[in-house]
Amino acid sequence: MPSHDVMPNMELYQPVQVEDALAIADRLADRGWLVGGGQDTYGWLKDRAKSVDAMIDLSAIESLRGIRETGDGIEIGALTTLTEIVNSPVIQQQFSLLSDAAGRVASPQIRNIGTLGGNVSQDVRCWYYRRGLSCYRAGGNLCYADTPQGMNREHALFEGSRCVAAGASDTAPALVALDATMVIRNAGGERTVAAEDYFVGPANDIQNTTVLRPGDILTAVRIPSTWANANFYFEKVADRNVWDFSLVSIAAAFKLSGGNVVDSRIVAGAVQTTPRRLTNVENAIRGQVRNAQTAESVMAMATTGARALAHNGYKIPLLQNLVKRAISA
Repeated sequence: MPSHDVMPNMELYQPVQVEDALAIADRLADRGWLVGGGQDTYGWLKDRAKSVDAMIDLSAIESLRGIRETGDGIEIGALTTLTEIVNSPVIQQQFSLLSDAAGRVASPQIRNIGTLGGNVSQDVRCWYYRRGLSCYRAGGNLCYADTPQGMNREHALFEGSRCVAAGASDTAPALVALDATMVIRNAGGERTVAAEDYFVGPANDIQNTTVLRPGDILTAVRIPSTWANANFYFEKVADRNVWDFSLVSIAAAFKLSGGNVVDSRIVAGAVQTTPRRLTNVENAIRGQVRNAQTAESVMAMATTGARALAHNGYKIPLLQNLVKRAISA
């Protein structure tokens, strides 16, 4: 039986140019594993739950780092650390929703290493899946969490098609709320995908949580000026304030005129595999005063269609109250 105290043998590539990384990723396809900060990668490989022939370490590619102002917002390199996002003056001043979300990821030590690209592209954290059991997501024919005996306290309320694992990223809901665009490159060129479409639910793809495919590299995230300096609200509820993954989170952006909501984007995290945009709530508060009365009148709409499992029913009132707090602020 192999030891889980050491990493398995594999080839290691450490390109310093994006073009070299793309060529290697294209050649290796699904035999290679892209790694940035490695916070998600190393656990998978060390536990032998997944295996690859080669690792492509992107950390030496300086062009994938940094925060740049553009003519229409900002562009953040995918290898920019979460700490750099938290400390960025331009993000703090114009897009504080993202810096607030990044500041709630794990611990300072992990934020110093973890990257934005890695945080939004990490796999789900369901322990049945992570233990290497043959669940639907791993190619089997059962969701161990969605059974009468399953431990599913942290799992999804919505869109549990064969898999009820909830997404773990704290920055993902913020990027969807900010109407961000993901920049993806492969050997064939570059394409852009709206953040809302970057994340994939199990009904569409049971094996992947993003649109990235073998040979693809997420190179940057672009945030338009559309929501710059809006009224933002971010809150994450976890068992512990440090390190823990979210039980439920809310990321919201509001444009106001005279106290009335002109437009908004309200996105919940950790209630399904993908960030869940609450468009019914957004529509209901358009033109309404942003206050506690409005919040009370729409909070129940946030959980329309929710399906509680045996142990996660508490997420329904939790999500409703986070929406209430975001709107009443």
